Amino acid sequence: MKMSEDHDAHVLNITTCTEINLSFTHRFLPAVFVLVFVVGTFANFCGLKTVFTRWKKIGSINIFILNLGIADLLYLFTLPFLVVYYALNSKWIFGQTFCKITRFCFNLNLYGSIGFLTCISIYRYLGIVHPMNVMGRINTRHSVAISFLVWIVVFIQILPDMFFDKTAPNSSDACYDSTANHLIKDYLPYSIGWTVTGFVIPLLVILACYGHIVVVLATKANVNTLLKQRCLKLVIILTVLFSICFIPYHVLRNLNLKIRILKMEGTCKASFDDIYVAHQISRGLASLNSAINPLIYLIGNDDFLMRFHNVTKRARMSLVHWTGAVIYRKADPPTEEFQPENFDQLVI
Repeated sequence: MKMSEDHDAHVLNITTCTEINLSFTHRFLPAVFVLVFVVGTFANFCGLKTVFTRWKKIGSINIFILNLGIADLLYLFTLPFLVVYYALNSKWIFGQTFCKITRFCFNLNLYGSIGFLTCISIYRYLGIVHPMNVMGRINTRHSVAISFLVWIVVFIQILPDMFFDKTAPNSSDACYDSTANHLIKDYLPYSIGWTVTGFVIPLLVILACYGHIVVVLATKANVNTLLKQRCLKLVIILTVLFSICFIPYHVLRNLNLKIRILKMEGTCKASFDDIYVAHQISRGLASLNSAINPLIYLIGNDDFLMRFHNVTKRARMSLVHWTGAVIYRKADPPTEEFQPENFDQLVI
């Protein structure tokens, strides 16, 4: 009798584990992907336009920014197909070849972004900490060669993913972001190695670069204020990117893969469903990097920063004028009306 009860409980656990509620995924991911597509496409086109208009002023770092934008656009153009997929309750209607291309573009964007953000961080580090040593030694050809190398490394990292099935056997409806259950035990070691080479190592390089930059900027009194502000903003953006988009995704991706293996072996815990939902949220957050990356373009744009400062300054002065405040200036007659063209001359 005891054996029968244990067997029934085991069967119940397996049944509970195999039932995954996909309704959250079908509601959450399409909404996020639509938002990322609209905002990301607009922001990337505007950001790339800014880069091209100031191509000679920013220097070799423009090459990395251009490649970052290309990686973003490649992924953004696949999002409408993923929106259709999840809106149809995980039914893929575009063929398995295009399914693999779509998943490939996501990984190309994710790890290409990490790679080029690492290159930008190294260039910032060399330009601020070792300016005399690199002056005249780094040119556009070096940046092009490094960008080509980044693409090659990323391509090698994600190419094996193309050889894993993205649908269950005898089915063509699914388009998994990882692989089918029968290959999951082989996929997990690959995913962990991929995480280390494509994410952990670049993260350590970025932390080392900006950690040293912060020390240098804090200890040197003669550093340009605009440079300090720009580097601080870049550090904030990268912190947001890695904290929101990259770290949760990599942790939860591998954890979710491990849970799938445990469920196949008959192990079931109530927390597994929560981890699955958290993984789906992390996938949506990871896609946000395509909408956040364009901020990198604007950090190096002095003209944009100046225009933004002037616009906010004009807005504040208009608010003061609209509320009836009287602005006195030492050289102006008391009866002279406030002239909008003089806004830029005011110190606020």
